[in-house]
Amino acid sequence: MRKTIATVTTAGLALALAACGQSSETGASPAASSSSSAAAPAAKTLEGVTIEVAAKWTGAEQTNFQEVLKAFEAKTGAKVTYASTGEDTGAYLGPRIQGGNPPDIAILPQPGLVQQYADQKALKPLAPEVLKQIDDNYTPYWKELGSADGQAYGVLVKAAHKSLIWYRDQAFQDAGAQPPTTWDELVKTAQAVADSGTPPFSLCGASGWTLTDLFENVYLSSAGPENYTKLSKHEIPWTDASVTTALEKIGQLVGKKEFLLGGSSGALQTDFPTCVTQVYGQDKSAMVIEADFVATTAEESGAKLGEEAKYFAFPKAGDTEPVVLGGDIAVVLKESKGAMALLEFLASKEGGEIWAKLPGYLSPNRNVSPDNYPAELTKKLAQTIISAGDAVRYDMSDLAPSAFGGTDGKGQWKLLQDFVRDPSKIKDIQSKLEDEAKKAWK
Repeated sequence: MRKTIATVTTAGLALALAACGQSSETGASPAASSSSSAAAPAAKTLEGVTIEVAAKWTGAEQTNFQEVLKAFEAKTGAKVTYASTGEDTGAYLGPRIQGGNPPDIAILPQPGLVQQYADQKALKPLAPEVLKQIDDNYTPYWKELGSADGQAYGVLVKAAHKSLIWYRDQAFQDAGAQPPTTWDELVKTAQAVADSGTPPFSLCGASGWTLTDLFENVYLSSAGPENYTKLSKHEIPWTDASVTTALEKIGQLVGKKEFLLGGSSGALQTDFPTCVTQVYGQDKSAMVIEADFVATTAEESGAKLGEEAKYFAFPKAGDTEPVVLGGDIAVVLKESKGAMALLEFLASKEGGEIWAKLPGYLSPNRNVSPDNYPAELTKKLAQTIISAGDAVRYDMSDLAPSAFGGTDGKGQWKLLQDFVRDPSKIKDIQSKLEDEAKKAWK
């Protein structure tokens, strides 16, 4: 899914210049690595070995990842081929697994898929050298996300910061608005922007995952981390009063026609990244609710980050300041020395630092210094990911079985779209969410 990709561009990372008054830094060559990096595969040990890696990334994301793979090839002598899974990773991998011809490594956009494939006996437990890199470089929380039934199968190789709202500075100036810090302030800001003649939100409603991101931020903030964890595991029902509260709050935004560019109908026909170009470039709206990867499209649309394109932290809708993260997890589907060596490299400080110097990357590796990032924005976001407290939570829909949390036209994606279409039917939507959840967790 597109939702877990962090795609902040090199120039785009100048966003923090205006806010922090600091200049961006020029990163070292992508193939450069720190002499103090944690141990990774020894040089030239895999001559003649070919490794196939499948991931969803295309375009710039694929290009940058392949730079990391080239560094591994240069170090080990292995040859790595890349296959794009497309948006539906499960649809790509399923037939290949069933046919006995899976790629050596797959990079999964959902931790829920780790459990799914572990249940199918399709994953290989991580080798001791990979586990050492994880234990040395990651917090236990990240290790848990790559595990199923107590067995570690995956390495979280890329992260995305999803608790952000981006805005067009001129629209805020025209409305006399300031970035809000609470949900009530956000609603008031939206009204001020609407009163100035600009629809406040360009909602990416055709891309259902953006609606789950919105729900997760509101729910984490209003219901708290413990309830968030319980709901993510379906230990409390979707008919719970805490879900009602979150949907009521979201309804304060999506229930007002003047708050959405094109009304609910227009919002549900707008995909990501079109919703971003409607704010930046077309100047049709003022805000877009999405993660750090908005920066790429904003910059491509001609907006200078830190000047016209700015962001603020997702406002508190309750007692908790929400920090929701996404990420991509690499797993081994074929038992081979080459596959484990590549995962060891990706989990190492060395591999993380190579990737951090490239555009569009945030590392969950706590030993990848923020100094490796090319500008202040990614340094700040990376530090947030590394040092976030106990309240940090992973994207809830990505923790769910994909039929419920990650499939277009089904489960959460469809039902939250139905909610945007008619926010008055909260109880009906909750009941349907619970029915779908029961099927998914059966």
